Amino acid sequence: MGLFDNAVPGGNITKPLMIALGALLVGKMLSGRSEEAAAPQAPAPTPAGTDASADGGLLGGLGGLLDKLKDAGHGNVADSWVGTGQNQSINANDLGSALGPAVIREIAQRTGMNEQELLQQLSTALPGIVDKLTPNGQIPQNHQVASAFNS
Repeated sequence: MGLFDNAVPGGNITKPLMIALGALLVGKMLSGRSEEAAAPQAPAPTPAGTDASADGGLLGGLGGLLDKLKDAGHGNVADSWVGTGQNQSINANDLGSALGPAVIREIAQRTGMNEQELLQQLSTALPGIVDKLTPNGQIPQNHQVASAFNS
């Protein structure tokens, strides 16, 4: 998988988790453009109240995800993932609250995972993934994040 090797504890990122990460960070993976990542169903409409953009995932890409975390009071955690120091962990329930029920439900449907399992895996994976995507403490543009998922 390249960029994401060793990004999560245990080193393995399952296909459902990659779909979930893509849903959050890369909108193209949601639209069905990537056939291997799309579930064999018609793409569902974007949930109301989400800030989806053409190639920025359900929340508008990595920047949108970090903004959601900051808005929910987890800015210090999000900043630790982007910065060059130690990554702080986030509780699955805190992540769920930050993302919102519509986003969690949408991703759970696309991955076939139950919502609690999804949140548990995302809360474990996101610190390392965001850290890998921001090696110099800079948030990449959406197309740069998308290219990481295509490698």
